Amino acid sequence: MLGNADTFKSPFATASYTNDAIRNQQASTVADALLLDPSVRVTSPFGGMVDSFYIRGFPIAEGTAGEVAFDGVYGVAPNFRTFNDYVERIEVFKGPAAMLSGVSPNGGVGGVINVVPKRAEADLSRIGVGYVSNGFVSTNVDVARRFGDHREFGLRFNGRIGGGDTAIDRQSNRLQVGSLAFDYQGERYRTWLYGFTQNEHIKAPVRPYTISSGLQIPTAPSGSNNVTQPWEWSNVRESSVLWKNEFDLTDSVMVFGNVGGSKTNAERFFGLPNIINARGDTSTTPQYYNLDVNRFTVDGGVRAKFDTGFIQHSVVLQGSHYQDEQYRVFPAGTPYLSNIYTPVLRPEQSYLVPSFRPRLSDTTLNGVALADTLSVLNESVLLTLGVRQQQVIAHNFSTTTGAQTSAYDKSATTPMAGIVVRPIEHLSLYANFIEGLSRGDVAPVTARNSGEVLAPYRTKQYETGAKLDLGRIGATLAFFQITKPNGELNNGVYSAGGEQRVRGTELSLFGEIAPGVRTVGGVTLFDAEVTQTATVANIGKTPIGVPSVQINMTGEWDVPMLQGTTLTGTVVHTGRQFVNGSNTQMLPAWTRVDLGARYVTTIEGRKTTFRGTVQNVGGTNYWASVASFGTFALGTPRVFLLSLDVEL
Repeated sequence: MLGNADTFKSPFATASYTNDAIRNQQASTVADALLLDPSVRVTSPFGGMVDSFYIRGFPIAEGTAGEVAFDGVYGVAPNFRTFNDYVERIEVFKGPAAMLSGVSPNGGVGGVINVVPKRAEADLSRIGVGYVSNGFVSTNVDVARRFGDHREFGLRFNGRIGGGDTAIDRQSNRLQVGSLAFDYQGERYRTWLYGFTQNEHIKAPVRPYTISSGLQIPTAPSGSNNVTQPWEWSNVRESSVLWKNEFDLTDSVMVFGNVGGSKTNAERFFGLPNIINARGDTSTTPQYYNLDVNRFTVDGGVRAKFDTGFIQHSVVLQGSHYQDEQYRVFPAGTPYLSNIYTPVLRPEQSYLVPSFRPRLSDTTLNGVALADTLSVLNESVLLTLGVRQQQVIAHNFSTTTGAQTSAYDKSATTPMAGIVVRPIEHLSLYANFIEGLSRGDVAPVTARNSGEVLAPYRTKQYETGAKLDLGRIGATLAFFQITKPNGELNNGVYSAGGEQRVRGTELSLFGEIAPGVRTVGGVTLFDAEVTQTATVANIGKTPIGVPSVQINMTGEWDVPMLQGTTLTGTVVHTGRQFVNGSNTQMLPAWTRVDLGARYVTTIEGRKTTFRGTVQNVGGTNYWASVASFGTFALGTPRVFLLSLDVEL
């Protein structure tokens, strides 16, 4: 919404991770790369078919309509896992962003993850191979060219093919990723066209766990243990396209328009293991599942810069439309028993593929937004004001007959205000108020107001902080409070009577702290509690999945006596997390250490890079994270990664 604003002139907390950082980390997906961010936790298991997150203590991407933005647009990035082959940069906006991005498709309010796709910035030819224990081998290619009389045209292709056994017991993975980006950079007109497709087939995909009420969380087993049977599987196929356009009407007025969409098919046969006793026995009911998600998005607007006296303005007016349709079939199988410590092999089950796949839901999000950044004193003071009118339309359908079961059509207006003061050249002080919007519930049949449609839930954030930029090194400090309402049944009436509040402090550090020594990471401290709920005993409890502390710190050291050699290390720590609202089931705190090295040299005139990483070098067994609905994930086992890149 606000364009490519300078981080140190923005009244919001953001982080950005470049392609170089992603490749040096050997991060296959966006979830792998965000190991660098202390405000983010991945709540899905290692070895699974989907990636989900917590940002600032609130869930993101837990539904089946993807919540990762692609070049600032929802509805294009994959629904399940975003691979980094076509990603130039990962940006994390921290906090609610309804005014800036509109309502998130699943109603996530903790922040926005945006991937900036690769473009042909310069000519490049790079090939690579990679290995991940215990036998997953891949090869990749990255080719970019600029052409035309003034090099105004660009074309970039990225591709990866891989397959083999993984670090998870009895699991194998087959992966194909391909992307193509075309652009034209004229004197006044600029256009970009992106297309990509990916196909991932996993045998024995890892699933998160649930646990029966009244039990304590058992000690974590080895991260390589897998209760999923070798005959259970998942196959996800996704294809997307985005066309972006900009035209300069004058030197200070630019119009823009984007249109895109995606198609996803997720087919699988597996279940969700439930821990049924203190010995770690599990019960799993595999289910055949076939889901189609079709998404379409279009937006456009105008940006203008002008002065009123001594005040400089940067104004943007934008309109947006997003829609998705989901079709699903979901017949159940037969339960089987296993154990988290000694998984048991069971006879293969058959399944029936229904001929009818009913519509599950459809969602339409329409919005109009206006924002103005006012600056004075050579941008020493910047004030950003904005407002968005948002409409949410949704329909749900019976999964057996396809008949409509509920309808939703509500609108809300959400404001935003932020200020930046730069008292000296390298320091920015900022504050903001911004809201998040998520679709309100429809009162269930058990309520006296059954069928009543609740207004969109408003999440509110107050934040203040400081940003320091000393060139080679930078730091940010933020203090925030986010309150989020939720629907619940109270005395027979369903209303937005619940609320959780998360207060936090974020400290981040990045840059070269000494010659040849670089670091990125930080610490986030949370003070989270349930402030309103009909279950009086839960008032003051900690919300599900929110720890008291998160620490991520990655360091690099260029070894002086070994030219081209860099040693790397990462430490990740997460405080205890509660699995249920009454705080009687808890995951203990955990710490993980990764170590690695890379060597850059020239072989026959070609830049060649060798990389090696050991994740969880100590082989620590731990429960990693909790999703908002109470499923919890086993941590990453010890994993070895090797890669070789050659620039031709």
